Amino acid sequence: MKIAFLFAGQGAQYVGQGKDFYENIDFAKEIYDKYPDIKEICFTDSKGVLNQTAYAQPAMLLTGYVISKALEKEGIIPEYTCGLSLGEYTALAFGDTWSLDNALDIIKNRGRIMQNALPLGTTKMAAIIGLDRDKVLDGIKVSEGVCEVANYNCPGQIVITGDNKGVDLAMENMTKLGALKVVELNVSGAFHSSFLLDASKELRGVLDKYTPNTPKYKMIYNVSGKEENRPLNDILEDQIHSSVYFEDSIKYLMEQGVDTFIEIGPGKSLSGFVKRVNRKVGIYTVTDYESYKALVEALKK
Repeated sequence: MKIAFLFAGQGAQYVGQGKDFYENIDFAKEIYDKYPDIKEICFTDSKGVLNQTAYAQPAMLLTGYVISKALEKEGIIPEYTCGLSLGEYTALAFGDTWSLDNALDIIKNRGRIMQNALPLGTTKMAAIIGLDRDKVLDGIKVSEGVCEVANYNCPGQIVITGDNKGVDLAMENMTKLGALKVVELNVSGAFHSSFLLDASKELRGVLDKYTPNTPKYKMIYNVSGKEENRPLNDILEDQIHSSVYFEDSIKYLMEQGVDTFIEIGPGKSLSGFVKRVNRKVGIYTVTDYESYKALVEALKK
């Protein structure tokens, strides 16, 4: 068995995430208690901020970190890790690339930078269902505005990003090209686009405050869908304004012999992406304590 851990991206967060780990695992309680502000957002979100980028990102990272470390303590060890956008940072934190304190400081700043990078209401993203890459790349060639590819999620699901005019025109093009579905996403702006070039430079200033360790587990990176030999801070600076090659990541992992994929953290979308690539591999999701215990029992057999 060759295992890969997959870490969820922003958008999968929900109120109450991680609370059952806190109640059932001593070390999880210790970790959450060390960060009471994030714990409150994860468990009760009394101020209603969990869906804001600046708060969602540290909440997701802390929850994914706790779950993955719980699996590690049970002897469930991945050969590879990767994550979708924000999830890449959770994967790196799990691999002890930075201390948890430093990882949370980096991701808090990333969330703040992303939230403040784009004037509200000027840019958007949309999911395109049922078109291959070539047709989507044709469809984003617009006469006005800017439209780019944000995410290659899986076969038949690609996310586009850009300013309002460009994305609106591209959405019309996708329908004409035969898309099964075109869905505008409920996000605050055009993430993973060239509009975040300035933000990437600001993020680089944060990243350079810390010297990363070599990740303990092999990492597959969003910017290419494979392993990288470049300095980590170069990769992460590029990631925030570049396309996410998640489909390519899954295919690369399968080429390396990975036959068991474990999605960690809120949501099940990454497992769905894996199924769209190859349904024959083992696919598990660990979103709560119950699914964690079920996985531990299944794999130990």
